[in-house]
Amino acid sequence: MSKAIFKMQSKNAALSKVKKELNGRYACYVLITCSDPSGDGKMEVEMNYEGDEMLAAFLLENAGQVFDQKLSSSK
Repeated sequence: MSKAIFKMQSKNAALSKVKKELNGRYACYVLITCSDPSGDGKMEVEMNYEGDEMLAAFLLENAGQVFDQKLSSSK
């Protein structure tokens, strides 16, 4: 089995495990992941969510505001 296929299967297994753990416990969740940087500094970013799309968007927007506040207060 190639490294790429093994890596994808491992990633899918991990995502399935997280989804199984969270499923039914929350009205909505958003999971954002990124790979380690490649040699040229690029990172693969993925987002998965379960639940109402509008609620997921609301969660993301509010999370962004929390980070904005923390960053502006640390300056």
